[in-house]
Amino acid sequence: MKLQIIACAVAIATGGLFFNHTMNEAIAATEPASTSSLIRPSQEQALVSRQLATLVDRQHYLNMRLDAETSNRILSMYLDSLDPDHTLFLASEVEQYKKQYGSTFGAALKAGDLAGPYAIHEQYRNRLKAFYQYMLMELKTPQNLNQPDVYLETDREKAPYFNTEAELHAQWKKTLVSQLINLTIIKEEENAKQKALKADPSLANGQDLTASEDLTPAQTLTKRYTRQLERISRVKSDDVLDKTLNAMLATYDPHSNYFPPVDAMELNRQTTLQLEGIGVAIRPDRGNEDYTKIESIVDGGPASKSGQIKSGDRIIGVAQNGEKMVDVIGWPSSEIVGLIRGKRGTKVTIKLLGAGASMNQARAVTLTRDVIQEEDAGVKSRIVDITRDGKKHRFGVLEIPSFYLNYRARRAGNDYRSVAEDTNNALKSLAAQNIDGVIIDLRNNPGGSLEEVAKMLGQVIKEGPVVQIRDGNGNVNVFNDTDAGAQTYAGPLAVLINLASASASEIFSAAIQDYDRGIVIGSTTTGKGTAQVQLDNLAYGQATLTQRKFYRITGGSTQNKGVIPDIKLVDIYDEEFGERKAKNALKWDTIPTAPFKREGDVKSYIPQLTEASKQRVALDPQFNYLATRMAIAKESKDQKKVVLDIDQRKAELVALEQRTLAAENKRRGLTGQKPFQNWESYQASLDGLAESRSKIKANLRPALPEEETFVTEAANILLDYSQSNKKMVQQH
Repeated sequence: MKLQIIACAVAIATGGLFFNHTMNEAIAATEPASTSSLIRPSQEQALVSRQLATLVDRQHYLNMRLDAETSNRILSMYLDSLDPDHTLFLASEVEQYKKQYGSTFGAALKAGDLAGPYAIHEQYRNRLKAFYQYMLMELKTPQNLNQPDVYLETDREKAPYFNTEAELHAQWKKTLVSQLINLTIIKEEENAKQKALKADPSLANGQDLTASEDLTPAQTLTKRYTRQLERISRVKSDDVLDKTLNAMLATYDPHSNYFPPVDAMELNRQTTLQLEGIGVAIRPDRGNEDYTKIESIVDGGPASKSGQIKSGDRIIGVAQNGEKMVDVIGWPSSEIVGLIRGKRGTKVTIKLLGAGASMNQARAVTLTRDVIQEEDAGVKSRIVDITRDGKKHRFGVLEIPSFYLNYRARRAGNDYRSVAEDTNNALKSLAAQNIDGVIIDLRNNPGGSLEEVAKMLGQVIKEGPVVQIRDGNGNVNVFNDTDAGAQTYAGPLAVLINLASASASEIFSAAIQDYDRGIVIGSTTTGKGTAQVQLDNLAYGQATLTQRKFYRITGGSTQNKGVIPDIKLVDIYDEEFGERKAKNALKWDTIPTAPFKREGDVKSYIPQLTEASKQRVALDPQFNYLATRMAIAKESKDQKKVVLDIDQRKAELVALEQRTLAAENKRRGLTGQKPFQNWESYQASLDGLAESRSKIKANLRPALPEEETFVTEAANILLDYSQSNKKMVQQH
């Protein structure tokens, strides 16, 4: 089996989003269900269960046997993945599942026997269907939105399961009342926003911000739940297999994941910067959430070459080659994407409705899928200027979205893209432009190829080890810079990181820090210090399996702790995002140091650089704005329950809105912009900005001021360092 070592934190349906749930306050139910026909696993699905269960039992880093104890943990993980708020299953049902399947869950998976998880999922779908039907029935009668002494728990992850259906219904009714309160407030604010737009059209930034359908909160929920009930018929065996195998893998660690065939395409896209489809970007229609529209068309893709597809067209049907047209009105965009994508050379027909056209004007276009290269998704380089004491200083910025490598193309002997080659070319180009330093921006970079990060480090250090890797048997392998001392760029260097910088990003920033080669700036990283093999020739779908663990050349793991920056800036992410809060995350530990020679003396400058940065940040409108917004968000997050009284809820919301608006207006005042008169004007302006930015290609989209301020501060820190270093050299 050919394996590709990857070091990434892929967060798609089966990975980072594993614990999203149907009872979420904002979205209600999102997991489709089916009771219209019995769902059975195919032979291929049973075989992949056997393959993965055997692999996790024998080859996972933890060397944790798939025994009775592990089986019980997998069952609990499976139940929590279906019902994390404990508002669907009854306590008696859970107890019965544990007695019937608990100790043998893992052994059954190793035997390819999926009867247990499929039976549980059937009960889950039945209960979810009952939930939808209950809500729709309750919506036929008026609900009391003024219950000042009644609260809904919003964090039930560790709460006990309910004992009776009556208790379930009481919880569901509270959920319904809370949703109606939310939608009533949202509708009032939407009406106020439309009024603000009418009074001042400039707030829309030239975009069409027409309100969506004029429905009452009850009508909105009725439509939503009816649509979700209709999705029951669309559940596939893949959905059950997905939940089952990922429950098994998540019991071992958060980064071993299974990807059914459709999701496997997304995994390949993220690691190779290419996908197989028709070359369109789609999004929900702002005016009517039942429709999904084509937002943009990729140049040179099948859709573009056909000349028959236009931005703004709404997709109302999809048919695979020779099969019946599937009506996709009301489907979420993610499901439509799953129908449109497919293997190169296969045909797909999409039924389109032009903007403003009636149903009888719909047209069908047949396209042949092809490989779409994401040219805009690679390394991006630019120059930022800092003026100090009347002199302009130029700094190169390299924005690296991931450590991508199209290893399949390389294996086949075809042309391929790699982040190391793109970075090397960008560094040469920047160095030729008389720059004062380089900033490597790894914010929000989820990781990627271990081979690529080693090559990239070799471009900025002289020689030596770059990362140590230990397998589950304790064997340590050291990855070295293998370019015989070549160094593409040797000047002043800074690395920007944040909590969404993971895996390969952490290897890079840790090595820069350990070699004293540059200054690491930002906030503590994810802490994803494990390496996965990509299993791409399983019987059905693909998987990643954790088999190794990363260690810095100084011996400490990047796992769990992450990389702590030399100079800290505002952390814009909720701490729940990182590895430190993940379930079953591997522990931090150490191994011996690998022999290496430091290449700089950055650490001695950190105290004075930190002090100078603090003084600038304290006066910076963008950083002050972000700090205030994060404080407000933390207060809101800490609330574990909400009152079921619309007047109290409004008062609480207005207080938060006024604090947020005050922070925004303070920022605007300090940056010479006109303040917003009220919350509605502010929200209308944000909508207009988001709508206009969504129509700009990602690589051409300008950074927002609150994003760019991190780059500006990194440039200032690098300038401080360069000037201090020069003074030190002159003194000696």
